[in-house]
Amino acid sequence: MTSYDGAVTPGGPAAVRELERLRITKLAVDEKMANNAYLLRCTETGEQLLIDAADDAPRILELVGDGGLATVVTTHQHWDHHRALADVVAATGAQVVVGEPDAAAVMEQTGVAVDRTVSDGDEVRVGACTLRVVRVTGHTPGSIVLAYDDPAGHTHLWTGDSLFPGGVGNTFGDADAFATLIDDVEEKIFGVYDDDTWFYPGHGADSTLGAERPHLAAWRERGW
Repeated sequence: MTSYDGAVTPGGPAAVRELERLRITKLAVDEKMANNAYLLRCTETGEQLLIDAADDAPRILELVGDGGLATVVTTHQHWDHHRALADVVAATGAQVVVGEPDAAAVMEQTGVAVDRTVSDGDEVRVGACTLRVVRVTGHTPGSIVLAYDDPAGHTHLWTGDSLFPGGVGNTFGDADAFATLIDDVEEKIFGVYDDDTWFYPGHGADSTLGAERPHLAAWRERGW
């Protein structure tokens, strides 16, 4: 399999991870925000799904290529995660999927209709592969995480801005939102998935739950 460490930089090449049934391509966009966009391709059917059309539609569409794009999932409503959504959807006709409480804000900010809203336990398919939706409230009301259980390996999570190496996402000094976020992350992510679970955040480097688990108590005490 192709070596993959998740290290990408805006303007630099994408990183590709080959699983048995799913190809994961990670691209960093916008030097200031350094958002990650992830293109998932089912190796059986060729169907493709994009997680966060964050910026730089030409680069994203170059990655999509001639294979078409079935779905764009927006992990949450913040502006830096959907700046390219209108252009990508206009070029591909992809279905737009958003966490239910964030859908109205995404439509208002982008002018793009949301085709499907999702919440805890829903499934989003990319070809023969299934992504399970985990709602993680706090960074925004409708933030979602996507989980893929690799039948030939471990679980993979796309966490948006809810979980990063080194802590949970920013709740901007809102103590109640932080409590909700850290509770959801501890219960729905660390309480469910094993240490070998690899996660892909909305910005920066990837990590595993095993690397981060020892720090949960410190994160809770620190707040954000």
